[in-house]
Order: sequence, then structure tokens, then C-alpha cells
Amino acid sequence: MSTSSPTIPPDVAAHVLFHYGREGGYQAGSFTTALLSAMGTADPSNLDRLAAGFPEYVAAITAIQYDPAGVERLQDIAAGRCTRCKQNDGPFVASGRCEACARPMPLDGVA
Repeated sequence: MSTSSPTIPPDVAAHVLFHYGREGGYQAGSFTTALLSAMGTADPSNLDRLAAGFPEYVAAITAIQYDPAGVERLQDIAAGRCTRCKQNDGPFVASGRCEACARPMPLDGVA
């Protein structure tokens, strides 16, 4: 599988949450629903092929299937919350964190 980690947009997180019957999601269209079914059953080689065209969906599927905190992380993304501090007052960076959490102040206070 690929080692890159694309940013998961809120709508993608919501589609994957709904597909797996988790709170915080909403149903995707018919093509995306079929695509999620294919991704959920794909072996690693075919999942890599699908990642070439749909990297965000593959990242979200991988998170919900293999990451113990994946459901919570996708729920935060879908709700527009920082994945670290759980606040929704942004602005957010590509990693899903607010700017303050993306660049925290060092413990010695010297930036």
C-alpha cells in the first residue's frame, strides 16, 4: 500500500462514516456508495489501484478499518473539529488540526 497520507475532506469522512454505520455521517451518491463497497472488500493490491484515482476515500477507508482511533478522527473531520483539541474555531490546516495545534508553542516558551 501507499505510504502517502492525503487530507480527508469533511464530506469524504461523512460518506465513510455512513457506509460503516457510524454516527456523524451521511449517505453518498450511488457511484460513491458502490465505490466504498468495492474499497471495503479490496485486497491491498487493488486498494492501491483505487487510491490512484480516489486517494481521500482510500485514506478514510484505511483509517476506519485499521486505526483504533479512526472512527473518532473521521467524526471530528466530518464535524469540522480539530482532530487534536476538538474545537471548531479554526482556521484549519491540511492535517485536520487548527493552526494553534498544528504549530504548538514549545514547552520552554521560546518559538
